[in-house]
Amino acid sequence: MEKVLSREGAWELLTKYNQDAFHLKHALTVEGIMRWFANELGYGDEADFWAIVGLLHDLDFEQYPEQHCIKSQEIMRENGIDERIIRATASHGWALTVDIKPEHEMEKVLYAVDELSGLIGAVALMRPSKSVQDMELKSVKKKYKTPAFAAGCSRDVIQRGADLLGWDLDDLISKTILAMRSCEEAVNSATA
Repeated sequence: MEKVLSREGAWELLTKYNQDAFHLKHALTVEGIMRWFANELGYGDEADFWAIVGLLHDLDFEQYPEQHCIKSQEIMRENGIDERIIRATASHGWALTVDIKPEHEMEKVLYAVDELSGLIGAVALMRPSKSVQDMELKSVKKKYKTPAFAAGCSRDVIQRGADLLGWDLDDLISKTILAMRSCEEAVNSATA
């Protein structure tokens, strides 16, 4: 039987499979980004759900990188997690490890912002402030066009995500910077 997953329950499950500080910070960042987008796009009543999807999206990545978005489905089903969370989190591996295409706007946002948040985070680390608070679109665009910079952040996936949403790349990057600003302090506090 599927159970309603609390934020605490999601965190407990995440930390059972993830201990690396980098992965936990990424999970918290994507959680905050997803909450911001839920509110921004008119899904405020589902903001907690979007946030939990963001928190759990890489549940299996640390321990099972070769089975990313595959093993997580198994783990979540064993724990009685809502199928909507399972599908949404798995869909960010579309055309990479799974054939579950992002359909709902929430799934498309997750697909688009996962890699992008890593790139923006890497740009922030290069700044004197080490923050997104004073970051502008042009800073990210400059690094985006340099394939060797944050090479693990797939530009193809970011562009495919923007296309899925029907947004231009600049719009996606600008909104994601705003989303990251909204949660940066909380994420830093939680991972200090």
